[in-house]
Amino acid sequence: MSQAKEEALELIRKMPDTASTAEILEELYFKEQVERGLRDVLEGRTISHQELKERLAQWRKSAGR
Repeated sequence: MSQAKEEALELIRKMPDTASTAEILEELYFKEQVERGLRDVLEGRTISHQELKERLAQWRKSAGR
C-alpha cells in the first residue's frame, strides 16, 4: 500500500466514528494543503512578509477597498 494511502487511512482512523464524509474530506484536504506549503518552503517558493503586505495592499486597491 502506498504511503499516501496509509497516511489517509490513519487520519481517518483517528477521527470520531461520527465524522461525516464531508468532515473526512476537509481533513484530507487540509493535510494536503499543509504538506504543499511545507514543500514550498523547502523548495524556496516563499515571499517575505513585506512582499505579502505590498501584494495585499495592491489587491485591495484594485478591488476598490
